[in-house]
Amino acid sequence: MNKVKMKLIFKKTHADAIIPSYAHPGDAGMDLCSICDKEILPNEVALIGTGLSVQLPENTEAQVRPKSGLALKYAITVLNTPGTVDEGYRGEIGVILINHGKETYHVTKGQKIAQLVIKPTLSVDIEEQKELSSTQRGEGGFGSTGLNK
Repeated sequence: MNKVKMKLIFKKTHADAIIPSYAHPGDAGMDLCSICDKEILPNEVALIGTGLSVQLPENTEAQVRPKSGLALKYAITVLNTPGTVDEGYRGEIGVILINHGKETYHVTKGQKIAQLVIKPTLSVDIEEQKELSSTQRGEGGFGSTGLNK
């Protein structure tokens, strides 16, 4: 299956910004890099700037996702994963990182801190009804399928 090709336009809002690119053919995400040095203490949250704004293709969103290496090696992840960049947003892309580790983590300028994945979006007509259609599952929610095999 061929991937759909669209144009993604970035604008540098900071001189040290790095335009994202795919590391390998077939990758879903492109790396976002930090424009600053920042210490993140254990259990601390920090907003890290990328120095980039984006013009997304129509009917898409950008999802900001964690880097698996940062998560595994240092317990650093994107707090609101996936963070959503809406199609109409033109401000700087920021990455909210949290340090779940036991040691202070040092983000460095130019470091890969997250991934950006472009996904299609749907626009729906919203309608209120007094009742919803019935299903086999019904209102069964948290734990309704049990915990064991």
